[in-house]
Amino acid sequence: MTIADRAPSISYSNGGRLTIDLKALKNNWRLLASKAGGAATGAVVKANAYGLGIETVVPALLSVGCNHFFVAHLAEAERVRAISDTAEIFVLNGFLPETGPMYQALRLIPVIGSLPEIEEWKNFAANHPNAPPAALHFDTGLNRLGLNPKDAAGLSKAHHDGTLGFSIHLVMSHFVEAEISGSETTKAQCNAFHKLRALFQNVPASLCNSSGIFLCPDSHYDLVRPGYALYGGHPLWSNTDNPMEPVVRLEAPIIQTRMIDIGERVGYGGHWTAKRKSRIATLSLGYADGLPREAESSDTKLGGSVLIGGVKCAMLGRVSMDLLIVDATDVPSTSLERGSYATIIGDELTIDAVGDSAGTIGYEILVSLGSRYQRHVIG
Repeated sequence: MTIADRAPSISYSNGGRLTIDLKALKNNWRLLASKAGGAATGAVVKANAYGLGIETVVPALLSVGCNHFFVAHLAEAERVRAISDTAEIFVLNGFLPETGPMYQALRLIPVIGSLPEIEEWKNFAANHPNAPPAALHFDTGLNRLGLNPKDAAGLSKAHHDGTLGFSIHLVMSHFVEAEISGSETTKAQCNAFHKLRALFQNVPASLCNSSGIFLCPDSHYDLVRPGYALYGGHPLWSNTDNPMEPVVRLEAPIIQTRMIDIGERVGYGGHWTAKRKSRIATLSLGYADGLPREAESSDTKLGGSVLIGGVKCAMLGRVSMDLLIVDATDVPSTSLERGSYATIIGDELTIDAVGDSAGTIGYEILVSLGSRYQRHVIG
């Protein structure tokens, strides 16, 4: 049974309708855990659980045994802690000045990625004996966040002789392109992290994201951190079938249809011109709902598509704030009744396919899912 088979009853109060399948989410976590080679399997729930809602996703993952959660900000960590008193919660975006009291009060683990952060956390821990342990994030090639590997030996010595000033709960790094099979960059990162890990033998380690779970079995270490794949995204840049189950389905109702003649232009700026007598349909969904404006089609560019009655219909012209125009010429009239639903994400229109057609990635599609949708949770 698919998400479409379990679609909720019709309601037009919010325009678009987003269906979230928690059974698929849990199955995806179980699959990733089965591939993790004995490592604990956590979950990245930053960006409001990739747009699906922390309060929706975290309880479902807790129910199947997930107890390690990664967020970007303290506000997200606070929401996870309100759901679970026992989960380990890591805050990825570093330890910002004077935030120590919140980490202590909520028992959160700061992911420390610079020497100034280490110094402030050391001072905080010295004055707060019950301060939680910290994670150390080393940069192995992304050049975004993280400690310089050259500092690892000194930090290791301080850790082992007790002068670091706080406990290390995890040593971690972040892949640059783990989704690319055979990547030399990934191999170099794995080698670099292996050397770092050797300096902290008694500390748990974490390197693999969703893609790394599949392509880097020798680097699972103690904890893996899947994100995108949990929510149905393809973990690999390849032509292989996606091993993950789809978690989201997005639909929008048809407001009206009309016939236009050859040569008539469509949408703001008239970017698309009819090459044949066409039936167009206007849907209740736009960029205010998270659909990228880059999904537009023009006379020189093919953009995204929707499905109506199983027929693929090109998006026409610019995406409006609240509306989307599509080419429904080839759709049977029985599927074009006012109020009938078109599929924006679902079936062959995976989140990866939707991202590709809009010139972006499925990650952006997920995290941009709008707050105006009528949300239905199934499974």
